[in-house]
Amino acid sequence: MIHVIAVITTKPGMREEVLRAFRANVPNVQAEKGCIEYGAAVDSEPVLKFQTAFGADTFVVVEKYQDLDALKAHAASPHMAAYSAKTKDMIASRTIHILSPT
Repeated sequence: MIHVIAVITTKPGMREEVLRAFRANVPNVQAEKGCIEYGAAVDSEPVLKFQTAFGADTFVVVEKYQDLDALKAHAASPHMAAYSAKTKDMIASRTIHILSPT
């Protein structure tokens, strides 16, 4: 299994608009062969003293794929190209972490 954590920071005030486009694309991604999990998350209300917030313009995408081939197919899919084109001018930064379970 492959885990992906994507940290997406939008330009100020653009997070909700990017999340709307993201949510519209979720069914396409979840229908991909080998996709196990794909969803966005934002900061919870502070509940622990050691909690660190990402901030109002950031969301995190938590993804799981059956294997690297499934991840590569996801990255090359037409619906991801369309989502990227639609949101590229609203994104300030993006960090992608690809992880293997131990």
